[in-house]
Amino acid sequence: MSTILIKNANIVNEGKIVQGDLMIENDTIVEVGGSISVKIADTKVIDADGQYLLPGMIDDQVHFREPGLTHKATIETESKAAVAGGITTFIEMPNTVPQATTIELLEEKFSRAAETSWANYSFMFGGTNDNLEEILKVDKTKVAGLKLFLGSSTGNMLVDDPTVLEEIFSKTDLLISVHCEDESTIKKNLAKYKKQYGEDIPIEMHPKIRSEEACYISSSGAIELAKKTGARLHVFHLSTKKETELFDKKKPLSDKKITAEVCIHHLWFSEEDYATKGTHIKWNPAVKTSEDREGLMKALNDGRIDVIATDHAPHTQDEKNSVYTEAPSGGPLVQHALVALFEMYHQGNISMETIVQKTAHNPAILFEIKDRGYIREGYKADLVLVDINSPWTVSKENILYKCGWSPFEGRTFRSRVTHTLVNGCLAYENLKFPNRSKGERITFNR
Repeated sequence: MSTILIKNANIVNEGKIVQGDLMIENDTIVEVGGSISVKIADTKVIDADGQYLLPGMIDDQVHFREPGLTHKATIETESKAAVAGGITTFIEMPNTVPQATTIELLEEKFSRAAETSWANYSFMFGGTNDNLEEILKVDKTKVAGLKLFLGSSTGNMLVDDPTVLEEIFSKTDLLISVHCEDESTIKKNLAKYKKQYGEDIPIEMHPKIRSEEACYISSSGAIELAKKTGARLHVFHLSTKKETELFDKKKPLSDKKITAEVCIHHLWFSEEDYATKGTHIKWNPAVKTSEDREGLMKALNDGRIDVIATDHAPHTQDEKNSVYTEAPSGGPLVQHALVALFEMYHQGNISMETIVQKTAHNPAILFEIKDRGYIREGYKADLVLVDINSPWTVSKENILYKCGWSPFEGRTFRSRVTHTLVNGCLAYENLKFPNRSKGERITFNR
């Protein structure tokens, strides 16, 4: 039997911070709180020395680029970076090459993760205009949910047929997660700025092309359809203050049928950062105004936004350094998400308890994940220790993403992830990886 005892931690869990110890046997938390003594020989003891012990972050939206785009990233490289950043579970998106739009292709991704992932995992099944038959075959007890691109995507993943969309919403019992941007609005705006600038459109125009209007039209339309059909809807990466008004803050999360997510970059950056960061902060939906950023934070704190994620989507430096119309959208974030949130904590914008609620408890509730997302006896030992007073600076030398860059390069964070445990395995400890963790396919209480 493998046993680990964490001593003298500030345990952040279920809306409280309490001092105490925690005992792990094999992959499971067996005792929490108070002073716990070593009962078994060879128990590894970690003295937290007042650090903060959290349930590992569950990131409900990542793009790890495998299969087909492995020059950018792989499940192994990005899950390892995620573990170093305190993320112990991820849900990956279907727009790989080939796209995960059949059961067979989806299971191939699960098989690859079983071989190489450092963190626990699940995958979204991808919906298209013509794969409803496959969607209806998906077993909701084995797959995180269904992903629909209602705005600009690649290949056949843009679902823009209203009849098909209503049929999907009406017939599937999967949780439907959506990317909401109105395609016709974006095309109209892009044509306007191409006429003015050609292909080399200034990056500052990005939030005007992928505008508040484009986001709101699509988000409000998806919510209206969900209400009409009774579908279970989760709206990914809100980027505007206006959209937050569409969501309810009153109901308990377990009773909500329509929920929302915000990503780290929309909480951190604003359009003022385009001048220095350029296309390195080009995301879809776009980073918008500082007023939008403040509105998103307010909605996060008052309960209208339920989950914080990364939308980790790496590209190579060369790809990102292209002219506006050719530079792909997306950036790497999993290694730095949690410390960025703790920086927001230091700034007085969010409490530690809320960070844990939105990154661990709520994703577990929303996706009905079995035995993860909390520090509870009998739950899997997916845990993170954070030292909130250990400054460090993001640099090329400490970036773990395969793409080798970060939008946070040069940024000094006041907090540091010191330890990460995945299923009871101490995978990350003080800048090193002492043990090779083996992520598990997460299961669901559905």
